[in-house]
Amino acid sequence: MIRVLLVDDQPLIRSGFRALLDLEDDIEVVAEAADGKQGVALAKEHLPDIALIDIQMPLMDGIEATRLIAADPALTAVHVVILTNYGLDEYVFDALRAGAAGFLVKDIVPEDFLHSVRVAARGDALLAPSITRKLINRYVAQPLATGTGAGLDELTHREREAVALVAHGLSNDQIAERMVISPMTAKTHVNRAMAKLHARDRAQLVVLAYESGLVTPRGT
Repeated sequence: MIRVLLVDDQPLIRSGFRALLDLEDDIEVVAEAADGKQGVALAKEHLPDIALIDIQMPLMDGIEATRLIAADPALTAVHVVILTNYGLDEYVFDALRAGAAGFLVKDIVPEDFLHSVRVAARGDALLAPSITRKLINRYVAQPLATGTGAGLDELTHREREAVALVAHGLSNDQIAERMVISPMTAKTHVNRAMAKLHARDRAQLVVLAYESGLVTPRGT
């Protein structure tokens, strides 16, 4: 059973998402919150698998709520997925850097929404290639503080290659095909890289890959 926490200050939005989720046999909405502060408290109380969090809310916005959840060792199993009204607004990259596992646009079609929740629960391929490309073009291509690349030296050549492919939005199956290895081996490379780089999830690998210079918007 996938346990979901809904955090959005608009009751209609919450009720709409809940209505969809409640129809699924493998998904349970464990709590709802109308602001980020309440959302963090409920995350600690219920320990959901997924926290769907809106960016703009009163009392505490989604970015700060994400940062607090990601920083809490007791909440390491909680995957934060940001809800936004636009495909890429100015806060999305900040949310990913704060620890979000990915993001969804609120006008997403129901089938894709449910699929995304299940994907988020697995912690696999949360950023679709099309979204990753837009993210790169809008944010990562902008000048950022130069990363030191700390930790990258600990990666093997194959692990670095896997991280680069994750940064371009490829799933484990696609990485396996590109690297001519099994999906299980691809997953192992990704998981080991996450452990060595202390990345919370694949979305954090994307951020680290670009900030360190391992990957650039135009290539590897």
